[in-house]
Amino acid sequence: MIVIINYGLSNLLSIKRAVDLFSDDVMITDSYEDIKNADKLILPGVGSFHYGMDCLEKLHLKDIIVDKANAGVPLLGICLGMQMLFDESEEGGLRDGLKLISGRVERIPDNDIDGCRQTVPHIGWEKLIKSGESCFEKNILKGITEDKEFYFVHSYEGKPQIKQHCVANIVYGGREICAIVQRNHIIGCQFHPEKSGKIGLELIRNFVIDYKGES
Repeated sequence: MIVIINYGLSNLLSIKRAVDLFSDDVMITDSYEDIKNADKLILPGVGSFHYGMDCLEKLHLKDIIVDKANAGVPLLGICLGMQMLFDESEEGGLRDGLKLISGRVERIPDNDIDGCRQTVPHIGWEKLIKSGESCFEKNILKGITEDKEFYFVHSYEGKPQIKQHCVANIVYGGREICAIVQRNHIIGCQFHPEKSGKIGLELIRNFVIDYKGES
């Protein structure tokens, strides 16, 4: 069973419609027991880091998500869901996250590398580039080449402490921003695959059908 976690901060139906194309065993839920019994988890999200973490804690879902991830259950975080995988975020004052990925979430700079003002939030389509020695064929991007574009809407960026945890970047304002983070079976996408057309659906298909958490 694939569980899309409902904590009140996402367009859940668009994600479910995408997952439904590849599985007939998916549900949207805020039930502790359903999450406990899940074979794969999707943590979506839009909005502020503080409010997202507050919602998870009020619903008593934080610990079960961490426990499932630590037990080896594949977990996909999307947008805010990716950011909440990190140790902490500076958005609205320092706030702890799920601590599944070492690193911090920081605001995208208001100026590009030449000192010129740039738009924040960053909104638009961007091409992914490999980070370091990462190989697209060995992770969630299997079959997806670097020339493909995904849709981003965000003011903050996740900065992994361990460089190898960043699978793919984008370039905005002359700086690299981590677009996909992965630690074994735990993965996060800063973009919205459910809003990224056919190529976004390919990534969702990879997670639903093929993804086993290869490093």
